[in-house]
Amino acid sequence: MRTAKSIEIPGKYLSITSYRRDGTPVATPVWFVQDGPRLLVETDAESFKVKRIRRNPSVVVAPCTASGRIKSEPVRARAEVLEPAALGSERELMGRKYRVDRLLLLPIYHAVQRLRGKPGVGTHPVVVAITPEP
Repeated sequence: MRTAKSIEIPGKYLSITSYRRDGTPVATPVWFVQDGPRLLVETDAESFKVKRIRRNPSVVVAPCTASGRIKSEPVRARAEVLEPAALGSERELMGRKYRVDRLLLLPIYHAVQRLRGKPGVGTHPVVVAITPEP
């Protein structure tokens, strides 16, 4: 596993591995944007990954496919849940990178989540900032 001062992740998907209380790693593929030396991810405040990150900010990140298959060597990093004010700039960056995906895929994703009994998905968004460990 490599460490870096700046994370440069190519592609559309990022695998974030966070840790449960017992230390079990849990990997989740997400959309992300680069913001200087850090990566930004928008997710729901009530998601389990946010709960795990609030408890333990150590994460491992790597570029991946939409299904979560890792494409290159993982990087150790620290994750931080940002204040709601960070949503504005993050959404602008996401809008540029994922314009078509947001129009076509996001409505389908939300419909599937409602069918699964999760009608509130995406109603409390937060931004997670990921910074490489030195």
